Amino acid sequence: MELFYAYDADGRTCRLDAEESGHCCRVLRHRSGNEIHVIDGLGTMYRCRLTDDSPKGAEAEVLETFPGWGGHPYRLTVACCPTKNNDRFEWFVEKATEIGVDRIVPTIGERSERKVYKTDRADRIALSATKQSLKARIPEIAVPVTVKEFIRQADSDCLKLIAYCFEGDTKRISIQEALQDYDGNDITVLIGPEGDFSPEEARLALEYGYIPVHLGASRLRTETAAVLAATAVYLRYE
Repeated sequence: MELFYAYDADGRTCRLDAEESGHCCRVLRHRSGNEIHVIDGLGTMYRCRLTDDSPKGAEAEVLETFPGWGGHPYRLTVACCPTKNNDRFEWFVEKATEIGVDRIVPTIGERSERKVYKTDRADRIALSATKQSLKARIPEIAVPVTVKEFIRQADSDCLKLIAYCFEGDTKRISIQEALQDYDGNDITVLIGPEGDFSPEEARLALEYGYIPVHLGASRLRTETAAVLAATAVYLRYE
């Protein structure tokens, strides 16, 4: 199934931007009268009939509406520190989108090697992965914040998990156990940078109700840990 993204969908008409229009009408050669499938990025998929096949601004009439199309029965936020190598973080964005994530928050830790992160490419990757994996909702790529800012901002009602190698008497449980014991569906997972969280960041997370978890015995790269966490949530609810 081919999916196109409409920047403007009002329930009657879907309008594609120049990039999507070019792909639809110039590359794939769709013409007025053809049926196409369009997502609004907010969770709805539309079966449409193309009414304007301009490669600069195509429009389509809505024939049928499918709310919640390709969705999942949970809300997942993954806060992850961008890696020194941008490609690795972008790989995480792509794979987490394919698996099922609602919000990705680039967080800057005290030990992060990358202190600045621009979200433009991540937004495009998330859109592409959303269409490829047959979903209608594009995950939000949030404005980067520091780890401490994110910890203080997190919703107190959700299940908050932090993957960190705590030392001393702090007990960690597996992420599977933490998810299995939770009867809600709103989860936040915090993944640190290559140099891990600082002790101060970890202490603050505990103070704000984060549960320390581990992702198994292997030592994982940042982006691998983030994808594994998204997979654990997906498998818990699917």
